[in-house]
Amino acid sequence: MKNILITGGAGFIGSHVIRRFVNKYPDYKIYNLDKLTYAGNLENLTDIEKAENYEFIKGDIVDSKFIDKLFAEKKFDAVIHLAAESHVDRSITDPMAFINTNIIGTVNLLNAAKNIWKDNYEGKLFYHISTDEVYGSLGKEGLFLETTAYDPKSPYSASKASSDHLVRAYHNTYKLPVVITNCSNNYGPNQFPEKLIPLSINNIKNNKPIPIYGKGENIRDWLYVEDHASAIDTVFHNGNAGETYNIGGKNEWKNIDLIKVLCKVMDRQLGRKEGDSEKLITFVKDRAGHDMRYAINCSKIENELGWQPSVQFEEGIDKTVRWYLDNEEWLKNIISGDYEKYYRKQYS
Repeated sequence: MKNILITGGAGFIGSHVIRRFVNKYPDYKIYNLDKLTYAGNLENLTDIEKAENYEFIKGDIVDSKFIDKLFAEKKFDAVIHLAAESHVDRSITDPMAFINTNIIGTVNLLNAAKNIWKDNYEGKLFYHISTDEVYGSLGKEGLFLETTAYDPKSPYSASKASSDHLVRAYHNTYKLPVVITNCSNNYGPNQFPEKLIPLSINNIKNNKPIPIYGKGENIRDWLYVEDHASAIDTVFHNGNAGETYNIGGKNEWKNIDLIKVLCKVMDRQLGRKEGDSEKLITFVKDRAGHDMRYAINCSKIENELGWQPSVQFEEGIDKTVRWYLDNEEWLKNIISGDYEKYYRKQYS
């Protein structure tokens, strides 16, 4: 049985990865380490929380003594590192939180893995999940490659770029077996409603304004979260140590066009007259340092590992809207902060 540590497993992407690994690999013992900040919610994992091959651990990756002790006790064979501060707006107002978690926390995990594995790297892996935002901003043409020079523009992307460099440094200096993936914007069930799509779904549902930065011309590539979990599974099992793989959805959308599609889906699923939700669109002052366009070339993971995204945006957004409308209690608990009560009830 392999002991696998997944950090940030109570978060949006992490919970989908946890669920996939727990259900698909019964011979793995999956440890979910999460600090349970505002974006970490154990209600995301109620369906597998009693599985024999799953264990939740509450803790902070910034606490090096705690991390060292945890690695010594559990003897992890692999790390899938998802824990991160990830919201650009929050990084602008509080950059130190991003530096501590995304940089210091990553180094603590790298040190713990290096020290416990002690150069005996057979069957070991440190898998670091990152973002396409480290590459900066594209013009109207071109795609991000794994070889694209880093040019981060926000405290968030700069902190992730730093952590990427450190992971590579530990591979080059200490021969630590690592892989890195840089993904495009994720969407789907269980995403905290500060992000564009769940925020807009909730506002449309409650007839509140849908805030759009600038003129809505910024372009992002959208990746359905279960496709991302599938890619992480593929890279974890088949990726080559020292390599980086870009993961994209091949779904480029201007923010304004994306929101108009979302409005149509919401009108249909809520039984409203088409066009009603579009009236809620409200343009607001643009975000500082707002990158214009991200787009991923994911031919490397396709050609070398055989992975491809399977969900087109129209299908994915329909499934996403349906999930949020069917899980009103989850959304209500998130917005009110009552989701924290679940942890206290289950684990205190």
